Amino acid sequence: MDLFSSVSLGNLHLPNRVVMAPLTRLRAGSDGVPGALTAEYYVQRVSLGLIITEGTYPSPESKSYAGQPGIVTPEQIDGWRRVADAVHANGGRIVMQLMHGGRVSHSAITGTERIVAPSAIAITGEVRTPAGKLPYPVPHALSIDELAMVRDELVAAARNAIEAGFDGVEIHSANGYLLHEFLSPVSNQRDDVYGGSPENRARFGIEVTKAVAAAVGAGRVGIRISPEHNILDVLETDAADVSATYGALLEALEPLGLAYLSVLHKEPAGDLVRTLRSMFGGALVINSGFGTVTTRDEAIDLIDDAHADAVAVGRLALANPDLVERWRGAHPENEPNPATFYAEGAEGYTDYPRLAV
Repeated sequence: MDLFSSVSLGNLHLPNRVVMAPLTRLRAGSDGVPGALTAEYYVQRVSLGLIITEGTYPSPESKSYAGQPGIVTPEQIDGWRRVADAVHANGGRIVMQLMHGGRVSHSAITGTERIVAPSAIAITGEVRTPAGKLPYPVPHALSIDELAMVRDELVAAARNAIEAGFDGVEIHSANGYLLHEFLSPVSNQRDDVYGGSPENRARFGIEVTKAVAAAVGAGRVGIRISPEHNILDVLETDAADVSATYGALLEALEPLGLAYLSVLHKEPAGDLVRTLRSMFGGALVINSGFGTVTTRDEAIDLIDDAHADAVAVGRLALANPDLVERWRGAHPENEPNPATFYAEGAEGYTDYPRLAV
């Protein structure tokens, strides 16, 4: 097999193994409705084996960023349906990432009375809100009954995504957001069945994933994790605890037959990722690091050496709508412009040039 060969991830059939990683872009306005510009952005990238959308919120309380899209209201569902239809009409495949932001937010962003988390522990530092930078607030620690409601919101969001025509959904359990917050003993200091031991800290993510898989079909569901990423005060610095926690998570998910496991890790061919892949037992999508560029040579080597079934690429997919064509022919690449990653409008979004014909 090679990077440009076809592969199946559950019910998802990809013409190549280059996956567009979920990338926060924040072009959905105050109402969270993706528009024509978002559809154009994703359509430009249909030659990638699979497109994974930016993190999309399943409830107002779960929104992390101004301009982030949602999958809650009829208008948001309709907006995403136009995106999915356009991608499919141009031969692409698209999965929606479902993201509950947890404590990575502020009421000035969500418009709700509170933000939520496993425990009432604030992130150190400030968050950018429409009212300017503000300290991260102390979140409300979710009760067991409230956790069931959050689970149901994620299930409803998955159903909405499938109703909107998406090929599948990806559950976001990485990068310091809610499900990741449950996994770390630093951000999760509960003393009930969802805290304490590695098995208990993995419990909520397991319950969410099982419920989503039951609702829309496991072959259309992936999950993204980022062990040892150590971001937004979700710290995982004890190797034995990391192994036990993610082992508990993946042992419980293995029987489901999920479409794929997506792992963000700085050592994509290292012992931890290899162990997690073995425990999961299914297809692996690897992402070599947050904030670093996955190069063509690295992606080729990861597939050639059978370290993964597909490679998720972030910044170069953002800057090169025709990345697969560029990589297949070893052509030069556009450089990403970080100043426009989270801006408004077309600049740095849909105006990156394609290869000259």
